[in-house]
Amino acid sequence: MPAPNSAAMDFLLTRRSRPAKTLTGPAPTAQELRPILTAAARSPDHGKLEPWRFIVLDRAAMPRLATLVRDRGAVLGKSEEDIAKAAKQYEDGQLAVAVVEVRKPSDKIPAIEQTYSAGAVCLALLNAALASGWGANWLTGWATHDREFISQGLGLADNESIAGLIFLGTETSAPPERPRPDIDSITTWVTE
Repeated sequence: MPAPNSAAMDFLLTRRSRPAKTLTGPAPTAQELRPILTAAARSPDHGKLEPWRFIVLDRAAMPRLATLVRDRGAVLGKSEEDIAKAAKQYEDGQLAVAVVEVRKPSDKIPAIEQTYSAGAVCLALLNAALASGWGANWLTGWATHDREFISQGLGLADNESIAGLIFLGTETSAPPERPRPDIDSITTWVTE
């Protein structure tokens, strides 16, 4: 009979991301962030490729990124509303961790599995931050898919992309619960 970890299961059954716009300072220090990153790096990684890395964006980096979002949005012809929304996440951000997918050549591990691993790192980082008592939210947005933004703003190479930005800070208000999937309607049991 397996030995359950009831506390971990309770956490997973009740976890809820905190909207980034409700996060304020203080944000985790480097010392407080290190175990969160360590937990995230324990994600499934077929072939031990480590097809991901972290870029920690502290409060001082946010204005530069917000400005770059505004510049790139104008070049790309984004609406003022889309530009303002994208810039605001950086203007308001206290700290964010960019999870960078690093596509690595492999005869055994398909590219899609490397993408899945980077996604697993995002969720593990989010959950580790929440379990550590921080508010956290996984965001992306159009700017994270713009090659010029990610190369100019974050220094990403051609084989790298953003899997997610995990914003962290102090929670100012608990979000209400939201509807969750009906497990019976999305689950097929194969018994033969």
